Amino acid sequence: MGMAQPPSGGTRGPSGIPRATPGGRPKTSRPDAAVALRASAWFCQLPQALQQALLEDGAWRQLAAGEALFARGDAFDGLYCVAGGTMQVDAAGESGKAALLGLLEAGAWFGEICLFDGLPRTHDARAVHAALLWHIPRASLERRLAQHPSWWREFGLLLAAKTRMVFDFVEEMQLLPPAARIARRLAAIARGYGNPPSTEGETPAHPRAVQTVRIPQEQLAQMLGLSRQTVNQALRELESRGLLRLRYGSVDLLDLVALETLN
Repeated sequence: MGMAQPPSGGTRGPSGIPRATPGGRPKTSRPDAAVALRASAWFCQLPQALQQALLEDGAWRQLAAGEALFARGDAFDGLYCVAGGTMQVDAAGESGKAALLGLLEAGAWFGEICLFDGLPRTHDARAVHAALLWHIPRASLERRLAQHPSWWREFGLLLAAKTRMVFDFVEEMQLLPPAARIARRLAAIARGYGNPPSTEGETPAHPRAVQTVRIPQEQLAQMLGLSRQTVNQALRELESRGLLRLRYGSVDLLDLVALETLN
């Protein structure tokens, strides 16, 4: 199988993020790949044979905080799933100013656009915090899909879910007040941008346990095109309603269902 063996002596930080070694690389005991990938609802609904193929063909990729994974214009090298840490997707304009497009937490798959058109990467991706990724190389994906053409549908569903979410973001920007936009974007980050963590057993009356999104208010403002002051006021309003709890550099989401349906 293409699965790397866990190194001995790996350590993890209190938040579950791999610790960095003196050389700057994250050091981790590496979770079992099957356990890490099943944190994603998209992976869990795949045919058993495709799940097994993604486990057999993949390998671990570790990134230190701030380390780039790929840049806009790079050749397509495969599909990734975040197993630990946080990945940031952004785009830099000619002026050098960057647009923050999204933060990807554990369970999020990304990089599938290029699988369909074979063109270069559309955006930059880097680790915000030390990150652990499961990487399915391009050659393996193309070989498997040639053998099993019906599997294209599963990757199409992954792409379609994200496309729907992009339309939702455009609509929210034009129709919703700042507090609702912020609430829904935080929920989207927690859900994994269209390839969410498993929500088994969740109902509006019984939401999942508290989820934490690690994002400074400055970054959230940049992502939504709002001022830092507006974001702070809206977050405090949501906190007063018992929907979230503010922390330094992060936000605890106390009622995910309510946040993602807020008007």
